Amino acid sequence: MPHRVYFLNGPNANLYGLDKHGTYGSESFASIEQGCQRHAGALELTLEFRQSNHEGVLVDWIQEARHSADAIIINAAGLTYSSVPILDALLAFDGPIIEVHMSNIWQRESFRHHSYVSKAATGVVAGLGATGYRLALSAVAELLEDRA
Repeated sequence: MPHRVYFLNGPNANLYGLDKHGTYGSESFASIEQGCQRHAGALELTLEFRQSNHEGVLVDWIQEARHSADAIIINAAGLTYSSVPILDALLAFDGPIIEVHMSNIWQRESFRHHSYVSKAATGVVAGLGATGYRLALSAVAELLEDRA
C-alpha cells in the first residue's frame, strides 16, 4: 500500500506564476501541482495536494493528517512567520514533516528569517522554486522508506 502524503500550501500560493518576473517564478500553481502528482506517482506515493488562504483550514488539514497521512509537506507561506496554531498542530503529528518554500527566505526581509514551522519540521527545502516541491516529495519518500 503506498504511503499517503499531505502537501499543504498556505495563503496566496494559488497565485504562483501570475507574476512571471516575481519572486515565485513563472510556473503556475496548477502546473506545480501536476508535476508533484506525477512525481509522487513515480515515487509510489498517494498525494493530497491542497491550498487554503485560511489558517484554520490548514490547522484542520494537519489534524486530519494525524489519522490519514504518513507524512506532511507544508508551505505555510506567510503563516510560516506568524502561526503558533499551525506549529502546535504540526507538533501533534508523528510522521515526517518537510517545510518547503519557493524562495530562499533567508535572502528576503528579516521577518522571514524566523519560521514557526521549522520547530516541527524534519527538514527544510527553500530557494529552489517548483523544483523544491519535487525534492521535498523525494525526501519524504526516502524518510518513509527508512521508517519502514
